[in-house]
Amino acid sequence: MRERRLFFVLMIISGIVFTSCKPEPEWRALYNGENLDGFDTYLGRSLGGEWDSISQSATTESVFSVVEQDGEKVIRISGEINGSLATKESFENYHLRLVFKWGETVYSRRNSGLLYHSFGDFGVAIDTWMTNIELQLMHENLGDTYLMMNTACETPAELNEDTNQWIFSPFAERQEFGLHANGPLVRKLKNVEKPLGDWNVVDLYCYNDVAVHVVNGETVIINFNTGVFENDAITPLTSGKIQIQSEGAELFIKSLDIKPIKDIPTEVLL
Repeated sequence: MRERRLFFVLMIISGIVFTSCKPEPEWRALYNGENLDGFDTYLGRSLGGEWDSISQSATTESVFSVVEQDGEKVIRISGEINGSLATKESFENYHLRLVFKWGETVYSRRNSGLLYHSFGDFGVAIDTWMTNIELQLMHENLGDTYLMMNTACETPAELNEDTNQWIFSPFAERQEFGLHANGPLVRKLKNVEKPLGDWNVVDLYCYNDVAVHVVNGETVIINFNTGVFENDAITPLTSGKIQIQSEGAELFIKSLDIKPIKDIPTEVLL
């Protein structure tokens, strides 16, 4: 009897050791460091006004390219027209890491976005993008949530009466967002963007219907119940393609990596 108990104790211990020694999932490079294999590209609406002629002469090759900078091959998005660089694959339950910085050339403004849970056809959203949820990359708004088309979420937020804008607040009551509710925009908790010309690190955690925006190591928004509003109800939206926007200014991408997750780390959930 004593030997049997000892056997079971050893089995439990060995199970714990085996589990703790399992390697972490490896990062997978969505940008291979050489070319744009694995991506689709699409050009949509002009930036408008004085940029119409520039936008009309744009091609996918001129807008989305790989260039050498400081001894590295990086993706360059020129920005002279609204456009999409989109993964061919869809993803679910992942940690995505984007490293990007702004260039010197500006047309309308330094605007772009990391568009996740993207689905459907190009051109549906603002004549350019697939339906999506946006992690805003716009200069000075890095980390905001913007819900395109009929996407939706619930986010703890408080209304700033001076600006009439909703701002993420981790201990506030959850509010519904989307065109059907409090609007498509939720502002970040705080601004932790690097100075222009420096590289920003954006981490996006998506697990089930929760999405966490982390900018330069700090959580700035947590969205719950991500979905699509249709027929007066929310249908969960938990997966999709990744798009990065061309939207008014030159942008460089050093890396875009992804790995699967089985939950969202507690340290980023505030």
